[in-house]
Amino acid sequence: MENESQIENIGQNMMLPPPPGTFQDREDLIKHVRDFGANQGYVVTIKKSRRDRRVILGCDRGGIYRNRRKIEEYKRKRKGCSRLINCPFEAIGKKEDDVWVLTIKNGEHNHDALTDMSEHPYSRRFTEDEVRQIKLMTDAGVKPRQVLKALKQRNPELQSTPRHLYNLKAKIRQGNLSEKSFKSWRPNRSVPMTTSSEVSSKELNHPMRVPLLISGKFVESLAVAVIDVVNPATQEVVSEVPLTTYEEFKDAVNAAKKAFPSWRNTPVSTRQRIMFKLQELIQRDIGKLALSITTEQGKILKGAHVDILRGLEVVEYACAMATLQLGEFVPNAFNGIDTYCIREPLGVCAGICSFNFPAMVSLWTFPVAITCGNTFILKPSEKNPGPSMILAALAMEAGLPDGVLNIVHGTDDIVNHICDDEDIKAVSFFGSNTAGMHTYSRAASKGKRVQSNMGSKNHAIIMPDASMDATLNALVAAGFGAAGQRCMALSTTVFVGSSMPWEQGLVERAKALKVSAGREASADLGPVISKEAKDRISRVVQSAVECGARLLLDGRNIVVSGYENGNFVGPTILCDVTTSMDCYKEEIFGPLLLCMQDW
Repeated sequence: MENESQIENIGQNMMLPPPPGTFQDREDLIKHVRDFGANQGYVVTIKKSRRDRRVILGCDRGGIYRNRRKIEEYKRKRKGCSRLINCPFEAIGKKEDDVWVLTIKNGEHNHDALTDMSEHPYSRRFTEDEVRQIKLMTDAGVKPRQVLKALKQRNPELQSTPRHLYNLKAKIRQGNLSEKSFKSWRPNRSVPMTTSSEVSSKELNHPMRVPLLISGKFVESLAVAVIDVVNPATQEVVSEVPLTTYEEFKDAVNAAKKAFPSWRNTPVSTRQRIMFKLQELIQRDIGKLALSITTEQGKILKGAHVDILRGLEVVEYACAMATLQLGEFVPNAFNGIDTYCIREPLGVCAGICSFNFPAMVSLWTFPVAITCGNTFILKPSEKNPGPSMILAALAMEAGLPDGVLNIVHGTDDIVNHICDDEDIKAVSFFGSNTAGMHTYSRAASKGKRVQSNMGSKNHAIIMPDASMDATLNALVAAGFGAAGQRCMALSTTVFVGSSMPWEQGLVERAKALKVSAGREASADLGPVISKEAKDRISRVVQSAVECGARLLLDGRNIVVSGYENGNFVGPTILCDVTTSMDCYKEEIFGPLLLCMQDW
């Protein structure tokens, strides 16, 4: 008996609890626990929930979780083998500082793992897509058994019975179909069960691979080569970006080319409605987008929200496309001659995005292009593709047809493919001068329309009678905001007369800025994008000092408590800079302010 008990315990202990961690929102946390549990052979359900702050998850052995009164076991009138016995497993998700934190209160189970998910009543639930189909067929007057027959033709493995359908139809008829019921979760029975701790550990330690978007489907790339997406504040690998193969790139282009004829003939009012819906969805998920930007790009959450809102303005602009696409007509411009102008879409267009504003730059490209009737190939920055992927998913949710928007990933090779492909008619580029000039010349030589948004060196001229407080506040915000990683950052200040009266106040305000990880509420400055960027900024500062510049404030060696491995550079100020120095000639793209004097 003792040996049998030990064997039973071993079998039960082989079902591992999900690993603790942090998640962008409540749904991601619940999905993580449920999917992990299904992989291990147990089904997770929500026991208690306060949607805005806390959720308690338990193991559902029989499809129903009952909160029973705490009475002695012998008083319960049921069989000892009943599947409704509460399992001790319990996981808790709490919202802390705009992220959801998962902890495991009890990872043990008092039952064996399910070898087949069809054994569990959850497998007989309808999926979200099936609920939509049922609602449409119900509204059309289709009888229940015909509805069920149609669903089983689409999915032969469907376990639902007429009773489940009648219950759902009653909820639809009574208007009691809540969001929770509508988005019910059903275990994926096609995923094999595993209780191997070695395999589970390997899967958990392997970062998520960012998919491609081709013809309306998120597909995993077959590419072997990948690039790690790294959190600049922690050096944690967030995900892996595949270097899209040429065949996959051509698949995306062909999908966009195939979708173009029907999309260009879609009424502009229909395209506008999709943009209105996209605007609504972006506002709904702005917190999720902001956290993705902060995690992958490093900027503070407030700056991430500004990033999204600036892009949202372009979506709002696209909502007015009906009037923006008006043509021109001049009757009898010459004797017996009328002239007219018609604005027509070009075809397949492409956008190449920079890393510094991952949401805004993406929204600068595809919303206007597709609302004008074009189809689009988007290449996000390989350093932070997450926000672009979220925006693409929202565009699909808004009703964008398959193939109108496609996403590929990569670096130099994929940019060259975009420039060379004869089916792509126009290219928008955002990035550095070197890459921008290469893209412009290569794409233009193939007859493409090209707009290339590159780097800049912005100057401020300070007159002796300028307001001291207003000027210093403006200099600090413009020079150090977004950690200096923006093409409109103020990099050079020219003081008419002497800079000496301004220096002390400038240093005091710069020192008052809090440098920390972007998700910290008190942070004013986040990290720069990479170790290489940090090293380059340090080299440029050192070169200027060696050439005679005066280092008024040095932020190169700043250490942030709790984030010691981050790519942090504090506010740095160089005075007595001349036009012959490298720091003046080059775009720094960091929190470095140069002070010059005009005598």
